[in-house]
Amino acid sequence: MDNFVDERDYKLIEGDKYTFFVLRKIIGWDCSLLLSDHEKLIICHSANPYPVWIWTPDDASDEELERAYIIAKENNLIDGEHTFNTKDELAEYFIKRASEEGINMNIKTNMFAYDCPEPIKPEYLSDGKIHRCVPEDKEELVEILDLFHKETGVDQKNIEEYKKDADFFINCQEMYFWKDNEGNTVASCKNSIEGELASINIVFTRPEYRRKHYAENLVYEVSIKAKNAGYLPMLYTDADYVASNACYEKIGYVL
Repeated sequence: MDNFVDERDYKLIEGDKYTFFVLRKIIGWDCSLLLSDHEKLIICHSANPYPVWIWTPDDASDEELERAYIIAKENNLIDGEHTFNTKDELAEYFIKRASEEGINMNIKTNMFAYDCPEPIKPEYLSDGKIHRCVPEDKEELVEILDLFHKETGVDQKNIEEYKKDADFFINCQEMYFWKDNEGNTVASCKNSIEGELASINIVFTRPEYRRKHYAENLVYEVSIKAKNAGYLPMLYTDADYVASNACYEKIGYVL
């Protein structure tokens, strides 16, 4: 296994460009662990608290799945502390193998990946309008990031780290709020560009403003901006969130 990636790896991920959008993005960073054979296996961990990404082909054999497990174990990843983003087959294999060694692993979230070739205007138009975050929004953005990650239970950080993230998102001009007619920040949405894709994430509505279609309208507006700029909007969702997934489908997102 090499500790670098090259054009061969990007070509492999291109076949899974939606489901492994994030991996495609982070393999170009300074990661804490990066391993690849450039054919059948890519293992990447940017840093804590983020998960380990493992790419394997759809037709991976049991021998190849076992190899992925052994290499992950040799790098101290099968310790009950790390989480993983993988295809279903590898997740199930890791659970089975870890169980044989007395380690409890389980699937926390089944993810869907959607893209949006043609955004559809929401049936219910919310009051207010889209607002691109500016430096003056930093304090409120930090609060939103904290609330979002606490509610989802993933990639949680401390306030100082959220401040750094807020600065980065604002400087990149990729973070948006929806403000109601009274000027209240009621929802958030981030747009992350990689190649030809625009990944929509950090979709969050303050609890007291839910069921008013604010996030739906915000995601639509951000998707339109991305499409008009020449990018294909995409997003990940929790497969078990039937209501929110139906909401995305109504505004043009296709599984």
